[in-house]
Amino acid sequence: MVIPVHDTDPARRTAWVTYALIATNVVVFLLMPGLAGSVAGESSLAQLCHLEAFLDRYAAVPQELIHRQMPRMVPTGEVAVGPQGPGCVVAPPTYDKSPELSVLTSLFLHGSWLHLLGNMLFLLIFGNNIEDRMGHVRFALFYGACGYAAAYGFALLNAESAEPLIGASGAIAGVLGAYLVLYPKARVWVLVPFLIFLPLRLPAWLVLGSWFGLQAVYSAGEGVSDAGAVAYAAHIVGFLIGMLLAWPLKPGTPPPPEPPGLLFGRQARPRQTW
Repeated sequence: MVIPVHDTDPARRTAWVTYALIATNVVVFLLMPGLAGSVAGESSLAQLCHLEAFLDRYAAVPQELIHRQMPRMVPTGEVAVGPQGPGCVVAPPTYDKSPELSVLTSLFLHGSWLHLLGNMLFLLIFGNNIEDRMGHVRFALFYGACGYAAAYGFALLNAESAEPLIGASGAIAGVLGAYLVLYPKARVWVLVPFLIFLPLRLPAWLVLGSWFGLQAVYSAGEGVSDAGAVAYAAHIVGFLIGMLLAWPLKPGTPPPPEPPGLLFGRQARPRQTW
């Protein structure tokens, strides 16, 4: 998987919504219970139980989204010792959970620093151009629509799953799909892991097309041992919805300008637009 670091398509306006989304995701992650222990790799049982209770309340759960079946017993965040040793206490829920609202809150929850930083990197690089093209309000609505479509699409394919679904990946996949439609010829600087991280400037259609292809392969359970731990199907749905919603804007999108910068230490040669 290549790591994008910069695109060469300049934005005309400040991406306030993109920056606000990134800031909100970071703040929410820092406030999530059990974070301190997980960062140090020393999470206690109490921290894990607290985190489990938090996710059960605020994360989207496919079973709840499709069947609207709320669990009769949920973690309370407390620890007790039972016949099989210490464990998390479960009890009837003391709160009313809205499955529809849980999709929104789940978009700002992440399971690790790697999960968070990977998502925010893609949002930072590609989100500003889509916000620039759509405008602030429409981009915010577009981001939410892609997130909801990804969550419900994944839930339809996993209707009996009770595993929490968290992360902004589905919404950000929609941003990537829109970028592919609107700016396929833009150049993206990426780091390619090949013994060392090799910097390359590649067309967006190649970077994002290969990303989508990997999600499709991983969704089928090929090439990864933890396919069930990552909602690759949500990435696919979000990406396709992003393409669909961005398609009406395609005729009015100006082609991205060719950057005059350097390429591998040598002046880039003029080339025809394709």
